[in-house]
Amino acid sequence: MITLGIDPGTAITGFGVVRVEHNRHTVLGYGAIRTSSKEATAKRLETIYQELSSLIKEFEPDCLAVEELFFNKNSATALAVGQARGVAILAGSHAGLPVYEYTPLQVKTAVTGYGRADKEQVAYMVRMILGLQTTPQPDDITDALAICICHGYNSNNWGRRGE
Repeated sequence: MITLGIDPGTAITGFGVVRVEHNRHTVLGYGAIRTSSKEATAKRLETIYQELSSLIKEFEPDCLAVEELFFNKNSATALAVGQARGVAILAGSHAGLPVYEYTPLQVKTAVTGYGRADKEQVAYMVRMILGLQTTPQPDDITDALAICICHGYNSNNWGRRGE
């Protein structure tokens, strides 16, 4: 099973692509889609959609996993993340992929065993589970990879595309 994990944002959308076979996680790719705050919101969202669509074509994932929106004190930030999240879900849906959503608590629990783990603990476990020498930067990439790992641990209950 190949999962495209997304940590959505309008400035930076982190992505990770991880294959899971027999409970072994292997990184196929990762990175960040960046947009400029000088561009109109519509153009930024279009860029995210196009980049994600290209990644789906390149890696041919079996599913897309995205972080659920959590309530933020800054409503403008929450709205922007929600828009990027919607674009990610749309890109997956348009490609015919099942889309799975996980809360930050679920991701942290799956990766570290502790739902209140800090960023450093999550980054360490992502490196260990995936066999990476260094922590990918920015944090959005590490978070996307953690979402892939979370889905890998949870996917035994949900099946794969075509089943």
